[in-house]
Amino acid sequence: MSTTKPVRKAVIPVAGLGTRFLPVTKAMPKEMLPVVDKPAIQYVVEEAVGVGLNDILMITGRNKRALEDHFDRVPSLEATLEEKGDQKKLAAVREASALADIHYVRQGDPKGLGHAVLCAQRHVGNEPFAVLLGDDLIDERDELLREMIRVQQATGGSVVALMEVPREAISAYGSADVAPVDGETFVQVKGLVEKPAPEDAPSNLAIIGRYVLNPAVFDVLEGTQPGRGGEIQLTDALQTLAARHGDGGGVYGVVFRGRRYDTGDKLSYLKAVVTLACNRDEFGDDLRSWLRTFVADGAGVANGAEAPSTGS
Repeated sequence: MSTTKPVRKAVIPVAGLGTRFLPVTKAMPKEMLPVVDKPAIQYVVEEAVGVGLNDILMITGRNKRALEDHFDRVPSLEATLEEKGDQKKLAAVREASALADIHYVRQGDPKGLGHAVLCAQRHVGNEPFAVLLGDDLIDERDELLREMIRVQQATGGSVVALMEVPREAISAYGSADVAPVDGETFVQVKGLVEKPAPEDAPSNLAIIGRYVLNPAVFDVLEGTQPGRGGEIQLTDALQTLAARHGDGGGVYGVVFRGRRYDTGDKLSYLKAVVTLACNRDEFGDDLRSWLRTFVADGAGVANGAEAPSTGS
């Protein structure tokens, strides 16, 4: 077992253009798309805060001002809600601005996830840190990030989150070649391949959007040449660390079998919204009931709703 500095900081890259969601993301960051009644990014911040990571750095880009505004105070709105006596909405508004100590750094050129992580070097310093990608929402009832931090503290290396996917879907992810670790539930990562063809993938274990990294990754990223898509790939840097013994080397994986909601494309986003809405106490039962009727009616006019009139 290894001793290492505690994990205190989280890095959330949010500089992507969100082209899969155009035209809505022309003027609004994809991370601000609503998931029921909160933007997707707030779920990610809440996850980090839930394991004690209250120092958060967002790697932003152009047209991301709405992210900063969301986590900022709005005194005029708060005063209006207070005057109306709407304490429930007032608490919800204040919650976002009180979640954590949030900082912002611009990535500038969109040079890939590895470059985004490298932009965090000055803020993070020489200590391990978490990286959370906004496309993956992890259910608050699952302890993925907490377990990853435990593994990082035990090994001193870097840790990736892995999930089994159908072999034919592995080309959308990084794929991990792994070996068991005696007496442990986590695995050792021997190699990583970014978005391989299914026949070339070392396994059906896909890297999903959670990492806990040794700061040695920064030196490796500085020397990492652009790879697939002309971008600096974090996967390439982790491949280098996986082959290194000591000096911050070693990469390990936590295989996640819990509840993950993908917001990376339109269909997955819609599924995430419906799933999380169905879990809500205040209207989940009614929504599930309506969905059953909607599906039973052949996904047509349901629950007494009328089709739009085409008359004059």
